[in-house]
This record gives sequence, structure tokens and C-alpha cells, in this order.
Amino acid sequence: MFFPFLCYAGNIGNVPLVLIAALCRDTSNPFGDSEICARDGNAYISFGQWVGAIILYTYVFQMLSPPPEGSFDVEDANLPIKVPNKEKLPSHPSGSSAEQVPLLATNVAPADSSSSNKEKVKEFFKFLYETLKLKQLIQPPIIASILAIIIGCVPVLKRFVFTSDAPLYFFTDSCLILGDAMIPCILLALGGNLVDGPGPGSSKIGFKTTVAIVFARLCLVPPTGLGIVMLADKLGFLPADDKMFRFVLLLQYTMPTSILAGAVANLRGCGKEAASVLFWVHIFAVISMAGWIILYLNILF
Repeated sequence: MFFPFLCYAGNIGNVPLVLIAALCRDTSNPFGDSEICARDGNAYISFGQWVGAIILYTYVFQMLSPPPEGSFDVEDANLPIKVPNKEKLPSHPSGSSAEQVPLLATNVAPADSSSSNKEKVKEFFKFLYETLKLKQLIQPPIIASILAIIIGCVPVLKRFVFTSDAPLYFFTDSCLILGDAMIPCILLALGGNLVDGPGPGSSKIGFKTTVAIVFARLCLVPPTGLGIVMLADKLGFLPADDKMFRFVLLLQYTMPTSILAGAVANLRGCGKEAASVLFWVHIFAVISMAGWIILYLNILF
């Protein structure tokens, strides 16, 4: 599952935000007005990011389930597991241990029907929480995105938060200031993850597997995405005359494996292998992204 994960499931990253910002900053960009270009491009990419985050933390997280030993690392599988010894405690005459016998005897009151119904409801919601794995969905980016969408869709809440004369506009202004610093922080985080090179994970994956992942990620996935987007355009599934929307869709297929995918892999115990692939994919993506973006612009315009 590690190969398809790095080839097609980890392309939702923050690099498109950097590319859109650089492209729209140029006054001669093919998309027209710089402000409209940046606004639409960032909106499309951000929406794709929070949907991709849900997929990563649910489907992909389960797809990377470790082996029964509990880790992808072979050396970790040989580590001894400390099992606590159950010391023999003096038993009580009734048959239970001394720690299990209450100091004071209490009379258990008969359960009320209303309280039993409440317990059943709690058990039902607990069952849904564990079955749907909602804990994986409750991540800060996903919560923030859902709240922003809800507030933006309700006119009363939108006038209360997002407009320039809103009582809570100071909160929106603070978020905008933090958002302006996001792109430099993304580049710093990317550099920090790649500063040590491929690392020990390269030897674990092997040369052939690394080449196959890089080739599939940068050479096979983009033309596949191009075919899907062009087919959807022919069938009328895409908004008419919205070239920025089409460009963002094509751009998602061209991106290297994201840092978020590496974080999810690290949670599953295969972070070293993911770091190695991230290094090589980002090195060769500098060349492949430039070529594919030129091709996309020639097709769209």
C-alpha cells in the first residue's frame, strides 16, 4: 500500500498556493486581473486541500495500517515488549481480590428508565464515534475549514465576522495576517524536511522502487489527470469559461507528494521511507512541474 499512497494519494499539498501566488503576481498573467486571479486560485486550492485532508486522515490513514507487529520498521519488530506481571494479591473470602472489595458497602438503587435510555443513547453515539472513526476527522485544519464554510454560507454570521465593519472583523484580520506568512513557513518546513537528504529510508525502499514511485508520480499521474479533466470538460461537468478552475485541477495532478502525506506516514511508522521518497520527488518535480505547467497553459490558452 506504500507505493499507491505516495503515487496518487498524497498530492494535496501547499505548493499550488506558492505557484498561484507567483503566477497571479505578474500583471501579464493569462488569467487577467491579479486580484481576481489570486482570489479564485486560492479559493479553489483551499477547498481541495480540506477535502484532501479528510481523505488523508480517513481512507489513506487506514490504508497505511502497519503489520501485526505494530511497525513498518524491521528492527523495531525485534524489540522486546514489556508485559506487566500480575502480582498475586491476597484474595478476599468472597473470591475477589483485596483491591476490588469496596471499603464501604453501598446499596445499589434500581435503575431509572430515563437514565437507562440516556445510557443507551450514549452507547449509540459512542458506537457511531468509533465506527465512523470521527477522531481522525477532528483535526484543526478540517474544523477550521468547516467553520469557515458554515459562517460564509449564513449571511447573518458572514456580516458578523467577515465584513470590514463586522464586530469580529479583528479575528478575520488576524487570520489574514497569519495567512500572509503561511507561504514562507511552508517553504521553511519543506526545506527542513529535505535538509538531511534521502536519509536511511532510501536503502529500505530500494533503488528500483524509488525510481518507480518518482516516475509514476511525475510522469504517469499528470497525463492521467489531463485526460480526466478534458473528459469532464467535454461532458459538461466543469464550469463554463472558468480556466482557473481547470488549471487548478490539472495542477493538483502535477504536484509532488505533499508534506502532509509524509506526516501521515510518520504516524503509521513508515516516516523514514516517506522522507526518502519526498526528497527525490521534490528534486525532480522542479523540472517536471515547469514542463507540465507550460503544457497546461498552452492547452487552456
